[in-house]
Amino acid sequence: MIVVTGGAGMIGSNLIKALNEAGEYDILLVDELSDGRKVSNIADLVIADYEDMDNFIDRFKRKDDEIEVVFHLGACSRTTEMDGRHMMRVNYCYSRDLLDACLVRSIPLIYASSASVYGDGQEFREDPACERPLNMYAYSKLLFDNIVRRVSPEGAIFPNLRGVYSHSKLPPICGLRYFNVYGPREFHKDEMASVLLHLHNQVLKDDKLRLFGAYGGYGAGEQSRDFIHVDDAVAVTLWCWRAGISGIFNCGTGKAEQFHALADAVIAGHGRGSIEFIDFPDYLKGRYQSFTQADLTQLREAGFEGSFRDIDTGAREYVSWLKSDQR
Repeated sequence: MIVVTGGAGMIGSNLIKALNEAGEYDILLVDELSDGRKVSNIADLVIADYEDMDNFIDRFKRKDDEIEVVFHLGACSRTTEMDGRHMMRVNYCYSRDLLDACLVRSIPLIYASSASVYGDGQEFREDPACERPLNMYAYSKLLFDNIVRRVSPEGAIFPNLRGVYSHSKLPPICGLRYFNVYGPREFHKDEMASVLLHLHNQVLKDDKLRLFGAYGGYGAGEQSRDFIHVDDAVAVTLWCWRAGISGIFNCGTGKAEQFHALADAVIAGHGRGSIEFIDFPDYLKGRYQSFTQADLTQLREAGFEGSFRDIDTGAREYVSWLKSDQR
């Protein structure tokens, strides 16, 4: 059995779709479905069973399911969430308990970290010197990465705290720092949806694509992120499992794209629309990544040779999918 936590979310549901396409159907989907909109992400998927996230850890420890791998993609992903207690319980404590269970049963764990751990820096290497989280979400992700570093022989930064587990018996433990993922199955994410989806919705509403104006040394629309299509992110995720690698790796394209380029791609996809610049919002000042670009050195050195869609190709595919009104 393959376990996918956050299986009704964007990356999780696309991962299950890819597993189905590869002939994998013995899948346990773990999620929290109080938001019924997520059914649109999973209605076409084939799974063996479902478990609520609040019950899964107990089931994992209690039942003797034959589990091949755990993909842990579930999290509270609201970067503006100010309830630190909730964020730590859902993102850090839950992940820590899941890691402990995987180590006890020697089950490989592939989990979602985040590029948000790099904060507003200019270097995006999997190195503590580059990590400076700006919000509770990023902090919760970094703290779990550091727990993984404690128990893993790869990239350990706290050697004096290691030794709880025998490295010779460790299963593969792999964290992926996803950069800005966009693509199908994200309608439920509201304000946390990709910039591309927001721009698409703005075209449909009034043909005005709104971008941030100048702020923090960046000109209007020049804020830049590393945008990766969800299918490419899934390809990296599955490769890490099949390669049996351990460590923490960036998952992006390695190329930053200006928001202006995204807006141009969406306008081209619709054949209409114009850009309007708005003032940079006060509530994001000091808490916003104006630039990200994945350093892929470690991923390439680990053996990943796959390519990534450029933003023109990815945006064109996504806008076409959105216009077909697939839900």
